[in-house]
Amino acid sequence: MSTEILRLEGIRRELELSRDVRQTIIPNLSMEVMAGEFVAITGPSGSGKSTLLYIMGGLDKPSFGKVWLDGEEITGKDETSMTRIRNEKIGFIYQFHFLLPEFNAVENVSMPMMINGRFSKKEIRERAMKLLDTVGLENKYTNKPSQLSGGQQQRVAIARALANDPKVVLGDEPTGNLDSKSARNVYELFDRLNRELNQTFIVVTHDEELANRAGRRIHLVDGMIESDTLLKNAALSV
Repeated sequence: MSTEILRLEGIRRELELSRDVRQTIIPNLSMEVMAGEFVAITGPSGSGKSTLLYIMGGLDKPSFGKVWLDGEEITGKDETSMTRIRNEKIGFIYQFHFLLPEFNAVENVSMPMMINGRFSKKEIRERAMKLLDTVGLENKYTNKPSQLSGGQQQRVAIARALANDPKVVLGDEPTGNLDSKSARNVYELFDRLNRELNQTFIVVTHDEELANRAGRRIHLVDGMIESDTLLKNAALSV
């Protein structure tokens, strides 16, 4: 049986534009994601994709509704609790890699583990190098971001997202700033990590090729799920 890793129930997100004007981004949305799924969320600009992703990751709170991550309701958690939960259970990958320019690849990947405090310095370094090996950067340990291509920088960011063995990795347009060749390398990496490590991915994207590599595609229109399609290469844990 597959295990539910994320559940959203009756999510509504409103923005208060002024005292008398509120804009509804997501009117009423419910969904579940199972461990080991690779989910692509698509839709036109302004459809609520990124807002939904940030609500999943506890970076934004719904106006109404509830979110469960790994069996724990996170909707009402304070920011201190959410910071801990994000560090332990969620990996984030953004359109821009947000690597720290003064640190090399190993040091950038090490950051989440240093914050977590679960590993010794030796274990952190060894795990950071192993993760860089996993994303194909075994010869770039000491390179700083300025010494890496855009695609390589994004792979360091992916390794960093995996640092604390997260329950789910959330990606916000992770190939949006890459050339087509680098983007294809990232697609293949997500696909391999999903198959070999059973890593759960939820990715917001305008990129049709990336969306079609996922196991499940959710299409949003005006903050509502227009379609939820299992694709032929869907991979669920059993």
